[in-house]
Amino acid sequence: MEVATAVKLNRTVLAVILISLISGVLSGDIVHHDDKSPTRPGCDNDFVLVKVPTWIDDKEEDEYVGVGARFGPTLQSKEKDAHKTRVTLADPTDCCTTPKNKLTGEIILVQRGKCSFTTKANVAEAAGASAILIINNSTELFKMVCEKDEPDIDIGIPVVMLPQDAGESLRGNLQKNLNVFVQLYSPSRPLVDVAEVFLWLMAVGTILCASYWSAWTARESAIDQDKLLKDASDEYLSTGPYSSGVVEITTTSALVFVVVASCFLVLLYYKMSDAFIEVLVILFAIGGAEGLQTCLVALLSCLRSLEHAANTFIKIPFLGAVSYLTLVVSPFCVACAVLWASFRRHHFAWIGQDILGVTLIITVIQIIQVPNLKVGAVLLGCAFLYDIFWVFVSKLMFDESVMIVVARGDKSGEDGIPMLLKIPRMFDPWGGYSIIGFGDIILPGLLVAFSLRYDWLSNKSLREGYFLWTMIAYGLGLLITYVALNLMDGHGQPALLYIVPFTLGTFITLGIKRGDLLHLWTRGEPDRICPHVQLQSSGE
Repeated sequence: MEVATAVKLNRTVLAVILISLISGVLSGDIVHHDDKSPTRPGCDNDFVLVKVPTWIDDKEEDEYVGVGARFGPTLQSKEKDAHKTRVTLADPTDCCTTPKNKLTGEIILVQRGKCSFTTKANVAEAAGASAILIINNSTELFKMVCEKDEPDIDIGIPVVMLPQDAGESLRGNLQKNLNVFVQLYSPSRPLVDVAEVFLWLMAVGTILCASYWSAWTARESAIDQDKLLKDASDEYLSTGPYSSGVVEITTTSALVFVVVASCFLVLLYYKMSDAFIEVLVILFAIGGAEGLQTCLVALLSCLRSLEHAANTFIKIPFLGAVSYLTLVVSPFCVACAVLWASFRRHHFAWIGQDILGVTLIITVIQIIQVPNLKVGAVLLGCAFLYDIFWVFVSKLMFDESVMIVVARGDKSGEDGIPMLLKIPRMFDPWGGYSIIGFGDIILPGLLVAFSLRYDWLSNKSLREGYFLWTMIAYGLGLLITYVALNLMDGHGQPALLYIVPFTLGTFITLGIKRGDLLHLWTRGEPDRICPHVQLQSSGE
């Protein structure tokens, strides 16, 4: 028991480090900053992403992504309706004065700066351009709006901004006197992508599995403990309290979590690099392998044919007593983690990441427990404030959302950090992933698992208990998060902003209504007169 507990504690330390990194459901849209200007006639377009496929000397080349302006006509939504048009370089390049070259319907490529976006568009339209491509001065996309003191705008050509690297590539080809053609169109994004449905099911299913495993383990441990207490000898009583190998969160550790998580998030924000990402990948691979091993061993131990292998141990240096089943399973789990780490940049790597992530989450919820509702309320309350601060308030201090920057991996060469569950958007013409942070599953999952343990130890039915309603509340909270994500035009949303009020609010409200709140808040487990007898009947 002592060896198993030590191994679990090591896993817990690693898991806590991982969950401290990030939580939040985010979007991959690349639009920023300048959307505060009020709309008015001629300057009231919705911001849309624009596909810009290119041809160099009649050979199809890269496809870039731009963003449409608040002004000008809307673009076609289908590729077949978009015209293939020649691109020409503005002279002067800023297009703040009438171009020297004569235009006959070409798309003009200009550099950002020296005058307003609307001035460039008016000059280009007057010169005969059919559209204007503006090269941004950074790799991000900038939302183009009208100036506050400008009158009503009447611009008749589309205006699209390109990131700096895409624009410089086109300009380089034009300076070589190559023929450059592009199409401009903006396909519509589906209101709800199937990926979000599957991600919702994955999150809810993970908490369900983790909760039932945690409750089953707690009940079996309570049965064993009660039987030992009933038949206890003096020798047993002198050995001290029963050890279950479970780590209980305290109020202090819940508060420390926010401080540690915030410090680590700031460290990631400032020190994000390829090397730092590699460290996170290694940590995640180790934690994922541990989680996969724990889940597989527990699952295979239920088979009668493997029961002997699961209960037969061998001593290994530095590890202590390890079962033969664990020895057989461990190489497979390590191989899975190594394969994921090696191929993590491939399009199919999300499958391995999700498998490792789900098993790690289930293991964490199995090992770490909330002892009562008070600790659960403090933990989720702190996480609620943590999410809001680092997604929204941090913009005032850092000029950008720290949580979103870290989650997307904007300052590294990676497509976000690995401590996320993600599924590729299946019917989204813009591609990308729907993602959810580990914290958005683990933290509320700890409360949901506590509710099921309480129900089972109290012999409460599904309807009379707390688990069913807390689980439904979590599902609704996550669903509202995705609704908000779509209504907010893809801007990052802190999932705990919606999940915490639903889950914690439902639990506390039911506790008050049923008169159990004081008991849930302080003790967190029911009073049992004949504990082992009641629990056995519950198991039947």
